[in-house]
Amino acid sequence: FGKEAALTAGLAHAAGAAVVIMDADLQDPPELIPQMMQEWKKGADVVCMRRRSRRGESWFKRRSAHHFYRLLNAISDVEIPPDTGDFRLLSRKAVYALQQLNERNRYMKGLFAWIGLPTAIIEYDRLPRVAGVTKWDYLSLFNLAFQGITSFSVAPLRVATAGGVITAFLGLLFALWIVAKALVLGDPVQGYPSLIAMITILGGVQLLSIGLVGEYVGKTYSETKQRPVYIVRDVMRHGRAAGENAGRVDGIAEQESYHAAA
Repeated sequence: FGKEAALTAGLAHAAGAAVVIMDADLQDPPELIPQMMQEWKKGADVVCMRRRSRRGESWFKRRSAHHFYRLLNAISDVEIPPDTGDFRLLSRKAVYALQQLNERNRYMKGLFAWIGLPTAIIEYDRLPRVAGVTKWDYLSLFNLAFQGITSFSVAPLRVATAGGVITAFLGLLFALWIVAKALVLGDPVQGYPSLIAMITILGGVQLLSIGLVGEYVGKTYSETKQRPVYIVRDVMRHGRAAGENAGRVDGIAEQESYHAAA
């Protein structure tokens, strides 16, 4: 079901007074967890880990991520800490708050910020991958970025509206110029090249606007179907009752098979 659904499932079933999210490839150093816990004990419900450097990643990926966070914060009503990934600590209060958010199109970094609980930020140097190859190619990262923008901002719709207004205004000025030129100078209206150019411009603006509107309509359609964010096959726990703290994201009763770990 994807990374965002996997995070949701993990948070729903995690126990304890605090929960730490981190990558399994050791790019997020586990030795920083005690420092995160110190901030949590001081009263922070969310402890974000801000990447001071990102070793092992290309220049383009680093710069595009840097500019994406600035763009998202510029157009969103939610202030999302820049240069932070999923590596963070959440208090039990923060986990309960996240479980109340039932949306299916989930951009977890935005949801972490949306709950608005006291947040502390720790800077660290992210290490290269210990093993394996990332599954996040540039197309996947672009889709994730687009998901974040459309989930936390209606700015693209406003840009489409502004583009339509500007294009219509320029088209009106161009039409007035052609008519004035024909009346004053007596030149015949050539028509064909300018007509094709205007049709092409207007057609492009219309298709872009329809596509943006369709993106938001598609999100609404997905939400109305009320499908679960994830489906659990097995839950294995050690030293704890099988059904304890099995959180729900969508409020729908689910039948799950629990197996106690040896």
